[in-house]
Amino acid sequence: MSPSTIHILGGHQTDFAANWHRAGLGFDSLIGEVVSRTLEAERIDATDIGVIHVGNAFGQLFTGQGQLGAMPATVVPELRGLPASRHEAACASGSMAVLAAMADLESERYDCALVLGAELEKTVPGAQAARYLGAAAWAGHEAQDTDFVWPTMFAAIADEYDRRYGLDSDHLRAISELNIGNARANPLAQTRDWRFTAESFTADDTANPPVAGVLRRQDCSQMTDGAAAVVLVSDQFLQRRDDLRGSRHAVIAGWGHRTVGLSLEAKLRDSADDPYVFPHVRQAVRDALDRARLADISAVDGVEVHDCFSMSEYLAIDHLGITAPGESWKAIEAGEIARDGRLPVNPGGGLIGIGHPVGATGVRMLLDAYKQVTDRAGECQVPGARRFATVNIGGSATTVAGFVVEAA
Repeated sequence: MSPSTIHILGGHQTDFAANWHRAGLGFDSLIGEVVSRTLEAERIDATDIGVIHVGNAFGQLFTGQGQLGAMPATVVPELRGLPASRHEAACASGSMAVLAAMADLESERYDCALVLGAELEKTVPGAQAARYLGAAAWAGHEAQDTDFVWPTMFAAIADEYDRRYGLDSDHLRAISELNIGNARANPLAQTRDWRFTAESFTADDTANPPVAGVLRRQDCSQMTDGAAAVVLVSDQFLQRRDDLRGSRHAVIAGWGHRTVGLSLEAKLRDSADDPYVFPHVRQAVRDALDRARLADISAVDGVEVHDCFSMSEYLAIDHLGITAPGESWKAIEAGEIARDGRLPVNPGGGLIGIGHPVGATGVRMLLDAYKQVTDRAGECQVPGARRFATVNIGGSATTVAGFVVEAA
């Protein structure tokens, strides 16, 4: 028997510009808002939910709060007694929650799943926050001489690209400028009202200070508070909910998920003779396309990729197959990844523009893909989009997951 089709009924994203800690609010308020707004928006009653999956990476470190699988039932009494789990894979935590929910629905154990991702990162000063995030690297084995683990790691990836293919850092800054520009049209983006000058996307050390290696401030996503949620259902659920059949929804047509070891040095060493710097990322993309029965990435109308740094979007471009390995710069220079380009990438702003609450990012990407294919993306809409892909990574591309979302 073939697995049930997984439908996305919709969801909700909180305002990623909000500072919940400054407002005196915690995970209870954040998760309470995203759950209640999701159920209201999609005409789903709490009693319809069969299972809950929560993506969160660093709850204990930033807030001291673990056991976040229980938070939805803590703040929404009608959810008490439902099975719920928390999932962690660094920045890919939200996608792990989605995959777990899909497996539950495909097994027919449940027919309706609430999936959410949430993170609070503004509870401590920036330097301490950066140290907390470093827990997703191989602790005690890499990046030990810096508090800024992830800028250092992705600067090392940039150096590897430069060694193998050549890399012009102007192309990295062009990615940042494009994503922050896209975010200005996004009413939920962290940077939508931030002010920049013409020098902010240059090598000007004052307007765009160096952070690590070739990476500068605007090459980096920022600490963010936020949550996103989606409701996933099976065919069986829609058969018994006639009132929802005519609503605009989408389906997950394909998925890919690969994990390798933590060490960045080992990843780069293992791929030394491969055309791709991260072959497993390419394979995860290929898995998603194959499951969706698509020949290549040109069959989608746009992509949400993981630009925790401009370098991670740069590597996503060639691993997706938009260009040949090492030639991402060609798509950037030609304008192919712009919202009105041949294959738009991050039309709502990506992580650099929208924000990156780590546990929420994978779910937010899926939600934005859903919005695109159901014509609900507002000013960020890619005209005529009916198929979108996502690529979400955790750590130094240690975990990667991606989805292909199609209009139903």
